[in-house]
Amino acid sequence: AELRKASKRLSCHKRYKIQKKIREHHRKVRKEAKKRKQKKPKKDPGIPSAAPFKEELLREAEQRKQRLEELKQKQKLNRQKEHEKKRKLEAKKNAASIKEKAEEKESSGKSKGKTKKPLNKNSKQSFCRELMKVLEASDVVLEVLDARDPMGCRCPQLEQAVTCSGGNKKLLLVLNKIDLVPKDNIEKWLKYLKKEFPTVAFKSATMMKDKTMEQVTKRRARVDFSETSQYFGSKCLLKLLQEYGKTQDKAIQVGVVGFPNVGKSSIINSLKGKRACNVGLARGVTKSMQIVHLDKQTKMLDSPSIIADPSNSALALALRSIINPEGPDSADVLEGVYAIINHCSKQQVMMHYNIPDFRDPEEFLSLLAQKRGMLKKGGVPDIENMAKLVLCDWTGARIKYYSQPPGFQKLPPYLTEQKVAEMQEGFNLNNLEQENSNTVQALKHPSPASSIAFQSAGMTNGTIEENKVIEEGSEWGHMETSKEEEDELTESDDNEDDMEEDDDVQLTGKAKPGKQQTNPTHSTGQKAGNERSRSLSFSLDKPVDEDDAYDFNTDYV
Repeated sequence: AELRKASKRLSCHKRYKIQKKIREHHRKVRKEAKKRKQKKPKKDPGIPSAAPFKEELLREAEQRKQRLEELKQKQKLNRQKEHEKKRKLEAKKNAASIKEKAEEKESSGKSKGKTKKPLNKNSKQSFCRELMKVLEASDVVLEVLDARDPMGCRCPQLEQAVTCSGGNKKLLLVLNKIDLVPKDNIEKWLKYLKKEFPTVAFKSATMMKDKTMEQVTKRRARVDFSETSQYFGSKCLLKLLQEYGKTQDKAIQVGVVGFPNVGKSSIINSLKGKRACNVGLARGVTKSMQIVHLDKQTKMLDSPSIIADPSNSALALALRSIINPEGPDSADVLEGVYAIINHCSKQQVMMHYNIPDFRDPEEFLSLLAQKRGMLKKGGVPDIENMAKLVLCDWTGARIKYYSQPPGFQKLPPYLTEQKVAEMQEGFNLNNLEQENSNTVQALKHPSPASSIAFQSAGMTNGTIEENKVIEEGSEWGHMETSKEEEDELTESDDNEDDMEEDDDVQLTGKAKPGKQQTNPTHSTGQKAGNERSRSLSFSLDKPVDEDDAYDFNTDYV
């Protein structure tokens, strides 16, 4: 027989006793509260419905509340800026002391003999060392430019190092991501850039099929590769390199260089026709030189990104993916986003994000955060996280913006008419121009109305020499590591069957430097690049009146 549960019924005597104890306890609590004179806070009765000027009173109350919130936000930003200034000053002092100690060690170690320490893969010095390996080993250097801001993606120090190397090195410009820019703007840039270096219009594939991806798609839902795996301009670039290789009567090595997120590895994958190099939105995916064989006569060398000089403007540092959105330094992210918004057409920004008129970039972020529901406790817009999202959109391929080429073309100090002729020698420029026009015609371009007009800050100064890099521990420590370890040089096999079984890129022991070596020097004439570019002062509308500031769609109970 099953056991019955115990009954919860009580005797009347016990129940009355409990109730009496509860009454006594409540009486005691009331007496103590009366002694301490603690009264319940009275609720705000609000404004009666029949009261005159009710809407005006509510409007004034709402405006007072907004002013208090804005004041709090400004005070918080000021505190953050002061904290960041102190941190930067301390970092500079530490860097100076580290540099002095390093110089002392070098001077003392000259007599004893030096032994090179292995560098961290994520360090800036390691990136510069690998970049110099690529420049020394290359017969042709491809400088990859983002078609949305070609002038901002050019590095004068890199171009000077290649043109003044004294060898027979050639420099080609590859205008990538042309599908994000209006057609007439692309034609203007091709016309402008070809007067300095041979320029190739290109649209690389952002996602390439490989063995692992095909296995995943068999088990799960299908992935649409129609747009992401399409690439244009690869035949033109391959033909150009092969024709130049025939004139040299030897196998040529082609180095691919550029700033982060311009599509260096994607271009190599597009030329190869399959995924040979790891790609990703995060900076620092490629950490060392990788060798990929296109054919018996052409060898591609992938390189790490160029390190931008900290003396560049906030706009250049933001768009060249130097400011890390995932890092703890929110003041730098806000400064970069403010610079981007100040350099754009205000009306087109409002149309793209579908937000009302704003007075300054801070109000732009506040309106966008309210629209997307990014709010803190109490309904305050989360400006910091919103700025990180906006910066990620602009450094990736989500935003379609374009910049106009300079009205007056002046050659840089390191370029002369003779150097331009040397760079163009060995290439069929007429055929290149025809192929570029065919590539531009074949693509579907956005209209100028759906894109954002943007004013470029000019060329971005970079650091390519290892001894001129000052390491900052917190800046490059959060980079994502690639799936494959790239400790040494990587090289892909020529045999297609072996490549399907093994990885596309294999590690090799040593680099294969060319016969010539470069001795690049920094450009002394680029004063404008070293100075911080002044942000574009476009006239924002006057602040809205108090009547316009009130939102009549808000319901008050």
